[in-house]
Amino acid sequence: MFYKTIDFSRYSSIKVGQPTEVLMIEKGDEIPSDRMIIGGANNLLVSPTPPPLMMLSKDFDEILIDKDQLIIGCATPTGKILSFAKKNDIARFEFVSKLPGTLGGMVAMNAGVKSYEIFNILEAIEINGEWIPKEQIEYGYRFAKLNGVATRVRFSIQKGFDKGLLEELINLRSNQPKTPSAGSAFKNPKGDYAGRLIEAVGLKGVSQGGMQWSEVHANFLVNNGGGTFAEAKYLIDLAKERVFEAFGVELEEEIKVV
Repeated sequence: MFYKTIDFSRYSSIKVGQPTEVLMIEKGDEIPSDRMIIGGANNLLVSPTPPPLMMLSKDFDEILIDKDQLIIGCATPTGKILSFAKKNDIARFEFVSKLPGTLGGMVAMNAGVKSYEIFNILEAIEINGEWIPKEQIEYGYRFAKLNGVATRVRFSIQKGFDKGLLEELINLRSNQPKTPSAGSAFKNPKGDYAGRLIEAVGLKGVSQGGMQWSEVHANFLVNNGGGTFAEAKYLIDLAKERVFEAFGVELEEEIKVV
């Protein structure tokens, strides 16, 4: 293991944060229990005082075929996974085209698009060095209780990459802003959409300093340049307060605030 200084104002997708020392985990290392694991920082909002952080090194950026199974390291970028599946005619990975970041981040939050979720297709996860079958892990809409650090994931191989489905899912991105963001700020409440609720309380397009509720999609908190943690947190708290007052709905963050 080794330490690496990461400037989250450049590294994170929302471009908020500061240079922070992060412990990089290599193969064979004993994984510390007193640090928070992070991935590609695509749904991360880093405060000025984050907890001790760690990341998987490039040792865990790998894709292996073992007979009829696919084993993927949790530091593997989703773009690499998609390219591999397409090249090798492997089905069920088309939806990762919508999801930036690494496989570890996808697993930790059971990331997905519409009815497609990573837990729908995985078989087992290597957690703290031990393979745990999916059936023994508690998971649901945008959450998974891993009780440790995921390092590799196992899938059964099914042939037939669907290019039509890929195009359909890519087209869904047309309503997402191009401005730096951390993806959806809130989980969709049951039977409703967080973006609709935020827009209904008049916050679509509202800004605080460099941060703004996007004019393209109200559930995206975007950084128009120089946005700070305090400004982002103000808008998140304001949306939760306004939506609860108007609808009695408690919005739950999908973005991870650390």
